[in-house]
Amino acid sequence: MHDLNPHENQPAGSGAPEAAHSIVAGKEIQGTGRTLDISNPATGGIAGTLCEAGADVVADAVRAARQAFDRTDWPRWSVPRRQALLLAVRDKIVEHADELARLECLALGVPLRELKSRHMMRAAENFRFFAEFIGQARGDLYDQTPGYRSIVTREPVGVAALIAPWNAPVALASMKLAAALAFGNTCVLKPSEQTPFALHLFVRLLHEAGVPDGVVNLVNGRGDVTGAALVAQDGVDLISFTGGTGTGRLIMAEAGRRLVPCTMELGGKSANIVFASADRDRALDAALASIYSNNGQQCLAGSRIFVDRAIADDFISDFVDRARNIRIGDPNDAETELGPLASAAHRDRVLRFAHTAPQDGVEILTGGGVPAGLPDEISGGYYIDPIAALAPGNANVVCQQEIFGPFATFQIFDSYDEVVTAANATEFGLVSYVWSDHLPTVERAVRDLRSGVVWVNTTMTRELRAPFGGFKSSGVGREGGEACERFYTEPKTVTVPSAPIEPRRMGVRP
Repeated sequence: MHDLNPHENQPAGSGAPEAAHSIVAGKEIQGTGRTLDISNPATGGIAGTLCEAGADVVADAVRAARQAFDRTDWPRWSVPRRQALLLAVRDKIVEHADELARLECLALGVPLRELKSRHMMRAAENFRFFAEFIGQARGDLYDQTPGYRSIVTREPVGVAALIAPWNAPVALASMKLAAALAFGNTCVLKPSEQTPFALHLFVRLLHEAGVPDGVVNLVNGRGDVTGAALVAQDGVDLISFTGGTGTGRLIMAEAGRRLVPCTMELGGKSANIVFASADRDRALDAALASIYSNNGQQCLAGSRIFVDRAIADDFISDFVDRARNIRIGDPNDAETELGPLASAAHRDRVLRFAHTAPQDGVEILTGGGVPAGLPDEISGGYYIDPIAALAPGNANVVCQQEIFGPFATFQIFDSYDEVVTAANATEFGLVSYVWSDHLPTVERAVRDLRSGVVWVNTTMTRELRAPFGGFKSSGVGREGGEACERFYTEPKTVTVPSAPIEPRRMGVRP
């Protein structure tokens, strides 16, 4: 087990290197593939190593999950017993939030303060929520057919392959894990190879809380190695993936070969519409948070900011001034607002958008370079100045491709119809933001925007009871209370006559 002493406010490169192995049937497995170096984005150094799970280790993990589902009483645990386990996991997360946040920060670079206060508390809340949800679950009864009563119950599906992204590993993986376990499934979890450390500790904490061996297994490695082996396993009954749209298509194609159900939470290019009738101060604060929090690396970021021409000059000017004042630096520093991007390759990709955008008629208003004056100990990290740009139209590359970084693109609009048409003119449809205190405008926008979630006069508020997911290329299926129940369970209809029946007698001769 990792040292569980908190490391908040220590320098970004401090501490011994971490190592992430796979965990199969409750035991650490070294892996049979490559050993990969995991970078520390805050310094550019090496944070630790990952022992990659080859196809043989993945097969063992699926086999362990299969045996735990088929040969133990886990799927038939009573609701009170399962609730007690979920709440024990919740307590473990809270108890070890400091260390989970430190390990996530080490490989991700999101400010430690944000990881502790938001990501880890969200993970704890996921387990508490599903503990309460299953206590209110119910079946259905149909008695409309005379002489019969049909009862519908729900049973766990089986082995779930859970594939977590690198941008919020614990927060997003915990949603999948809490739901799958709440309904009695077993799991094989694959984190991103970029951010394995926190989820390695997380799975060990699940076992400490009382999750039986084999119920949750962890396989670490690259998507095209470990991930591909996992989704191809015949013992997998369902797949939940959060990540890029291209990878999601590949997973669904493989899953379709065996008719394996999938939920896919994929990319976004969300519209943040600020009407002249908005509370401008709140809209400004929210616009900055919705694109620059989590270092800009979130699928639900409000990356396309549409501003009513009547307020555009002042709003954009104030936004740019605030963006220039964002505190960039060591993610372990409590004052830092924007840490490094997760990898050197991703930093370079985001900067390329800024460097090529002017060729497309886009004006870079601020940012697009590497911050000056960083302390020596973090000067090799993957930092950039937050970017804001003004685009002449929605067809520009920076308005269509998911950049997945601290890159805000402004567009100015003159009419309701114009802005809604532009907001919907994207392959994505995850979330939309609407800022207006004019109720008829809000009602029209909620109706007309083509996205799975619409946030009105707020930013990034997750209601766990409600379905969360996107239209179009932003995903397939939903997460949330009832949505997860439908995905992680199979309905079973049992029909019973109210009195002995008289079946048709066949093969009887007079």
